[in-house]
Amino acid sequence: MKFLQPSLLIKNLAFTALLLAAIVSLYQLTARHSAQWDMTQNASNSLAESSVNVLKQLPGEIKLTMYVTGQDANLGDMHRLTRDFVALYQRYKSNISLTFIDPVKQPEEARKVNIRVNGEMLVEYGGKREHLTMLNEQALSSVLLRMAHTKNQLLVYLDGHGERNLEGIANHDLGEFGKRLQQNGFRLNSLNLTLAQDVPNNASMLVITQPQIDLLQGEIDKLLRYIAKGGNLLWLVDAEPLRGLERLTEKLDIILTPGIVVDPAAEEMNIPATWALGAGYPPHAVTQNFNLTTVFPFARAIDWEENAAWQHTTLVEAAPRGWISRDIPQGKAHFNKTYDIPGPVTIALALQRHINDREQRIIVGSGSFLANAYSGNGGNLDLGVNMVNWLGNEERLITAQPRAVKDGAVSLSKIHLTIISGSFLIAMPMLLMLVGAILWWRRRN
Repeated sequence: MKFLQPSLLIKNLAFTALLLAAIVSLYQLTARHSAQWDMTQNASNSLAESSVNVLKQLPGEIKLTMYVTGQDANLGDMHRLTRDFVALYQRYKSNISLTFIDPVKQPEEARKVNIRVNGEMLVEYGGKREHLTMLNEQALSSVLLRMAHTKNQLLVYLDGHGERNLEGIANHDLGEFGKRLQQNGFRLNSLNLTLAQDVPNNASMLVITQPQIDLLQGEIDKLLRYIAKGGNLLWLVDAEPLRGLERLTEKLDIILTPGIVVDPAAEEMNIPATWALGAGYPPHAVTQNFNLTTVFPFARAIDWEENAAWQHTTLVEAAPRGWISRDIPQGKAHFNKTYDIPGPVTIALALQRHINDREQRIIVGSGSFLANAYSGNGGNLDLGVNMVNWLGNEERLITAQPRAVKDGAVSLSKIHLTIISGSFLIAMPMLLMLVGAILWWRRRN
């Protein structure tokens, strides 16, 4: 009987101990620092960076309750689909709970929280709750983003002169925009400066839209006092007379060029040339990672006088091949070298300055793009919300837009299907049989 030499035994024991130590260390390392790679074409098995940033703003527990039957005729196992989807969020935030309730078997539970459709999700965080009827990343991340908004800021909008109403339902009003702001946690109040002594001190910002009658000089004085004190302002201008707001342009050192912006690129998209397409977004917090096309009907050009007190930044630039026209073109638009001003044109401008130990923020932009009739075009509402979040010092709530969904469908002709089927069902087995026969023949000889 042979025995290992002492030195060889020690070496084997040392090797075994080192191997076990390496395995334990590797296990602890992987447990503490997980790593993963999503190799799908559009990173469909992981969250977008904007969604991850939203989760970082929600330290508490998120409760998700899915009111759904077990099986769906088209989608199959709804429990599994929901668990797989929520697992994407749980990968980045462990304290997300998911509960299933069958609205057919437990109708009382569904009625308590006003569930209307099968497949509706109730999202709860920090005492807030919202309903979600579409289960996708953009929808859930948007709900969570609204829940991260905790300041409950007051936004006041000028009223009493036929302005666009942030709570109105007419085509020219801004009701859809106002609804989105309220969903994001802003409180909206109208402001009539003929009655109010001043803009309220607790207002985080003032919104001015196009007046249809002249403002009184006393109202203008109150607006200028608000600006002088460092108040934040969103001014949505139209290509119409300013109705007494000329003094405000002087206060801000901006120039509102008469006429409307004509954009031949819009005409090429089979929409009116008077609808300027916003596709150029210089770097700014409002437009960070913003890559959606916006539509600005009857936009007005905005310029400014250089002033060391103010920092000016173009937010939206339009009509690089267009121009500013004094008149609305009839038929196909043509550039008039005598009267028209060539583009590109700034149609949204941000101003900043430090005053009274704080930063004052102002945005001046064309107003029609947020009207109910046009706000559903492209990324209009998203851009408007970004503007208000920046004015309210809520940059953390400005997120990147959802990534585009790439078409993963593969279309094959009958010939291609026949070739692929024949390869796997006939050619591959024949090849394996041939290789086996060759190996058998060689071993036999």
